[in-house]
Amino acid sequence: MNSNTSRGDDRDALRRNTRVYEASELRRSLWQLANSFVPFIALCALMYWSLTVSIALTAALAVAAACFVVRIFIIQHDCGHGSFFRSRAANHAVGTLCSLVTLTPYLLWRRQHAGHHSHWNNLDRRLSGSDIYSGCLTLAEYRQLSGLRQRLYRLVQHPAISWLVLPPFVFLLLYRVPFDTPRAWQRERRAVHLTNLAVLAVFLALGFALGFGPVLLIQGTVISIAAIGGVWLFSVQHRFETTLWARQPAWHPVSAALEGSSYLELPPLLQWITGNIGFHHVHHLNPRIPNYRLEACHEAIPALQTAFVMKPWHGLKAWRAALWDEETARMVPFPRGK
Repeated sequence: MNSNTSRGDDRDALRRNTRVYEASELRRSLWQLANSFVPFIALCALMYWSLTVSIALTAALAVAAACFVVRIFIIQHDCGHGSFFRSRAANHAVGTLCSLVTLTPYLLWRRQHAGHHSHWNNLDRRLSGSDIYSGCLTLAEYRQLSGLRQRLYRLVQHPAISWLVLPPFVFLLLYRVPFDTPRAWQRERRAVHLTNLAVLAVFLALGFALGFGPVLLIQGTVISIAAIGGVWLFSVQHRFETTLWARQPAWHPVSAALEGSSYLELPPLLQWITGNIGFHHVHHLNPRIPNYRLEACHEAIPALQTAFVMKPWHGLKAWRAALWDEETARMVPFPRGK
């Protein structure tokens, strides 16, 4: 048996070993729904009350509410992978419900995100350039751009733009239209408009009951904070110097998961709020594992513990890993003076 065959067998065995953690547990899923939606609704109610007390209190409550929006997004994310419930219909229903909080059209996001999992770290099958968080230029490709296009690319990738400005724009405005969606995706395109109608109905009901000014202020602030935190959380876990990008002949889903994703080590409270998504390498290896079983899977299988451990301060510097250098097989910063 040659080394390539042996390595392939090891990879297959590793994926098989994770399958025992795939089964969702109805009790745990329902409890996660309760401990995510109930605090979120309560915090929103407190925010409307706090407007008459202290704007500082309102701002503090907005941060807390945004944390629960991120947690609800993780539930929607699991539903999209079919991992939150065993029933496909239940996943669809709950994922759609979550979309009214996250403002993210469930069916469209589910299909686009499936593309991320299928092609991540594959230089020959990169997704559309409109997704700046799941794509990467090589150093050679960047150098071939005109001076203007280099400056524009660097501007969009700057953390002030990619982490602060763009996320609220994406969730509040861009998700209102079927952007970057092939015409053949008719079901997903319809779902965008149906989601908009449902969100509009919710906002109209809240507006007539509580006033449109307070509703726009509070819900807009909450979703903006959640978008910034959520986008940072999902994007940085693939951005580190020693991550892996490969051409199609050398690409393998197990290598892409374990070497192209990281373990973002968070304090217990933040790990809970973010639905264990820090175990991103485990999630990429087997997206069918519900979020509340990712840690157990990581702890039980030693091979999973070889993934790059990203500390929060590593994540704050992740934007420096901007381009893939095929010669050194490393992520590198933008060239100086370019």
